[in-house]
Amino acid sequence: MNEDKIIKGFDPIIMKRLVSYLKPYRMQTIVASAALIVLILSELLVPVIIQYSIDNHILAETVSVSGLRTDSIMLMILLAGGLAASFVQVYLMSVAGQGIMKTLRVELLEHTAGQSLAFLGGTPVGSLVTRITNDVETISELFSTVIMTLIKNLLVMAGVIGVLFYLNVNLGLVTLLTLPPAMIITLIFRGRARTAYRRVREKISAVNSFLSEHISGMKVVQVFAREAAVQALFDRRNSELLTADFSEMYVFAVFRPLISFLSTFSLAAVIYFGAGLNTRGTVTLGVLIAFLDLVRKFFRPLQQISEQFTIMQSAIAGGERVFDLLDTEDRIPDCGGACTDLDSDAGIDLCFDDVRFSYKDGEPVLRGVSFEVAAGETIAIVGYTGSGKTTIANLAARFWDADEGRILFAGLDSRKLPLALLRRTVQAVQQDVFLFSGTIRDNIALGRDFSDEQLLAAAETSCLKPVLDRLDTGLDHELSEGGTNLSGGQRQLIAFTRVIAHDPPVLILDEATASIDTETEKLIQAGLHNLLRDRTAIVIAHRLSTIRDADRILVLGSGRIIESGTHTELLELKGFYSNLYNLQFGLSAD
Repeated sequence: MNEDKIIKGFDPIIMKRLVSYLKPYRMQTIVASAALIVLILSELLVPVIIQYSIDNHILAETVSVSGLRTDSIMLMILLAGGLAASFVQVYLMSVAGQGIMKTLRVELLEHTAGQSLAFLGGTPVGSLVTRITNDVETISELFSTVIMTLIKNLLVMAGVIGVLFYLNVNLGLVTLLTLPPAMIITLIFRGRARTAYRRVREKISAVNSFLSEHISGMKVVQVFAREAAVQALFDRRNSELLTADFSEMYVFAVFRPLISFLSTFSLAAVIYFGAGLNTRGTVTLGVLIAFLDLVRKFFRPLQQISEQFTIMQSAIAGGERVFDLLDTEDRIPDCGGACTDLDSDAGIDLCFDDVRFSYKDGEPVLRGVSFEVAAGETIAIVGYTGSGKTTIANLAARFWDADEGRILFAGLDSRKLPLALLRRTVQAVQQDVFLFSGTIRDNIALGRDFSDEQLLAAAETSCLKPVLDRLDTGLDHELSEGGTNLSGGQRQLIAFTRVIAHDPPVLILDEATASIDTETEKLIQAGLHNLLRDRTAIVIAHRLSTIRDADRILVLGSGRIIESGTHTELLELKGFYSNLYNLQFGLSAD
């Protein structure tokens, strides 16, 4: 996904894709367009009726009260009709804009959630959030107001010119000659405004990315007393955003007064030449007054058009970023419904068959790993950091795909299993537990419908029950974002309870007790024993004391299995595992 890609100008392909989202709102768009036509006609007919009323009913030899009354009624009807049409048009297009914004956000989140860990890990969170929120909101504004208003302004300007020539050709020509400078200035400033607006969008994205990253890592900032340095970095990015904002404001601060000046100049030209024509009797007072009103109607939308083109350009730029994300396909292939179920009644065995994998080309992590885990068997995997332990867990759950080799569940290649089924079959408890804001109940159930009895039974097994008993609201206790109002051990117990409640046939414990204190670890040993009973399990651990009861222990070194056996067998072997165990025992003895 290209984070810095920005289009050079109007892109009809992106505009076509954006407009395609109007299809569900076709009827609203048709009705809004009809209302827009009514609104434009009402605006153009008002000065015509005023001209007719002045010349035929006020300046006539005898003032026609009945004629004035009729003209007043017509004006009231036009104004009321224009007001109603404006409401209908704005309301319907706002509904369409909000609906499109909702659709895009759902599509973006659904698409992003299906991407691979490689994509999610390599894309700044702030960039994703900006695309799903700010860029989509800009697109919504395009449909809610900009398109219809831009069309209206262009039609009003064209209609004004037509009405000017209809009322008086000579004075229409005089007025038309004053318009080119305004059109030229509009084109010049439209390009500069587009550049300024783009720069603002870039700086907003940069600020969002910085804030997202550093607020998430604020603990590290505080631990190393880097608040001042982070503040300085943020001040620089914030200053760049301020400079971009000032550049945008400068463009419009120059443009608006220039258009206002040209509007006044055009009015002065109409008055000057109109007065002369009126003196010679070729232009009536009513026509002159109508011209003055029509000139104002021409320059008012002209002033808005540059801004609307800029917003449209921003929406297209936002659309490009949104479609760039939607068009990015970096996901684990899903076979769909090739297999709908795995028979887990007798347990599910797991097999790694000559699996090779690397995160980067030329830097292999696993170099032909092969092992089998029988149904109901618990194996442990140990090794130094970087040996590939967590990679095995990620490959088993298909967060990544192996470069070579196969991973089999009950004899079936994991790549031929639907991802939804595989993720229900294989679930992991990791060292870094992520909890969502909400209740403990929500974080255990994760959308599934569990009864209180099921949740409390799972909490009993995982030893979370004593924690719940100390909380006034129990399962309904509200958690802050990330569960920071609980201790690390309590968060880990919730993660254990979550897995117990969902009851996967294959379980992976990826250093799941590493952040738990010794006392809490002892409390959950019995729960882990119950959890692992009759379940296929892979336990990855640094603490060798937690895996002594495993049916088999695999020792990883440089991406290969270098030792395999029970705890006792490996100690008798006096190899890598024995040295690692004695080292840990010696450290704990100190």
